[in-house]
Amino acid sequence: MVSSDPVYDEQVAAGRGNGRGRSGPRGVPQDQAAEEAVLGAILVEPGVYERLAGMLEPTDFMDPRHRAIFAAVLAVFERYEAIDQITVAAELSNQGRLQEAGGQAYLNELVYELPATVGAEHYARLVQRAATYRDMIRAAGEIGELAYQADPNVGESLTRAVELIYGVRGADRRQDFRVLEDLLSDVLGEEGDAEAGVDGPTRTGFTDLDKLLNEGMHGSDLVVLAARPSVGKSALALTVARNAAIGQTLPVAIFSLEMSAEQVAGRLVSAESRVEQSRLRLGRHTEEQGGRISQAIGLLSRAEIYIDDTAGQSLAEIRAKSRNLHTRLQERAHRQGEHRAGLGLIIVDHIQLVHGWARAQSDTNRVSEISLISRTLKEIARELQVPILALSQLSRAVERRHPPVPQLSDLRESGSIEQDADVVVFIYREDMYEREDYQDDLVSDASRMGDHEIAQLLVAKHRHGAVGRIDVRFVSTIAKFEDFYAQPEPGVDEF
Repeated sequence: MVSSDPVYDEQVAAGRGNGRGRSGPRGVPQDQAAEEAVLGAILVEPGVYERLAGMLEPTDFMDPRHRAIFAAVLAVFERYEAIDQITVAAELSNQGRLQEAGGQAYLNELVYELPATVGAEHYARLVQRAATYRDMIRAAGEIGELAYQADPNVGESLTRAVELIYGVRGADRRQDFRVLEDLLSDVLGEEGDAEAGVDGPTRTGFTDLDKLLNEGMHGSDLVVLAARPSVGKSALALTVARNAAIGQTLPVAIFSLEMSAEQVAGRLVSAESRVEQSRLRLGRHTEEQGGRISQAIGLLSRAEIYIDDTAGQSLAEIRAKSRNLHTRLQERAHRQGEHRAGLGLIIVDHIQLVHGWARAQSDTNRVSEISLISRTLKEIARELQVPILALSQLSRAVERRHPPVPQLSDLRESGSIEQDADVVVFIYREDMYEREDYQDDLVSDASRMGDHEIAQLLVAKHRHGAVGRIDVRFVSTIAKFEDFYAQPEPGVDEF
């Protein structure tokens, strides 16, 4: 139902007339009959409100009388009193809003003429849907006003527009209980899923690490990968992205706030072809290396890796872009009849470069901002049911420790990263430090293996399992991590 006038008739707001058959503001979605049916059902039958709990708020009702009545219902419920016409009328009277709600006569009308308790949930969804569309119209109006203001900082305006769009609540806001019986089949997973990568975890590609993480990174998990600069965070993240996209054919989204998309692509080609990036940039590679490069490009071109290299992105942008890409991939999978849909992994490189608030407020308390960022990334992971691999810097405190092995307290700028993360993984490379100063028993075999260095992935937190240490091989010339026990690849040619 849509209205014929931009302003509610004062007689309706005062309760003179029942309002049925009338319409709200022009072009604004409203379902007057559904609003009346929901309130009538709540007032007539005990327990109806409990069935609808979480679905509606007072502002979801277009008619101001209905807003007042539903607010009174909430107040009565919070006092653990029975919800009926008498208690709601008394609450409205105590608030001084009885006449605003149409008076006792209108409550009588809702109770005796309009109850439909059986379909209460259906009518509540109709009210909810109309409210969502009104929110969309409101957001569109504010976005239009931003455009008319023509602020010199167009990036700031776009960020605010994205926040407004994301602020529109979905049509189904209630997360209801799920029966244990329906969940038990998911505990062990579907037979064959671990092999086929269907609805299973996203594997890192490192055998021992996947075993420790219960076969990989799971949907809704926030996995934090932390290390000091130049230790290999981005290299490890890109290796995981490659393994997920090629090994499991999963779509991967990378928010690269530090490197350009071209640099990310160059690193992937270098690691896949085992040819140094310097040779790629200068074109100084042999014919045999050229063949490997062509094969690498052919393989990577089939991988669904989406790279967004926008510098200084805000949380709102990351959230909106992730949702948009995830939804588009789900729609495509549905059209093609595929079982697994949506993103398989989101990578954020790195947390300290993300803006939690508007960019103009970048000098705001950084600890609070990092707390907001880590909490929101966890919310995105839960919302989309997609694991997020978030890279993080470590404080300098690790370098003053002997030996300089990372600890959870080294997470830079905020302890909330440790709190929000499901998994925290540190990279430790002894070759980054003077061996004679930092010899320790962490490395079982610290000898050099040509260009291959031993490194450790230290799982310092694991919400769903054990912690531990994983030995891996780091090939410094091509910035690639490999399984430690995998057969070493042939050496890289020298200039």
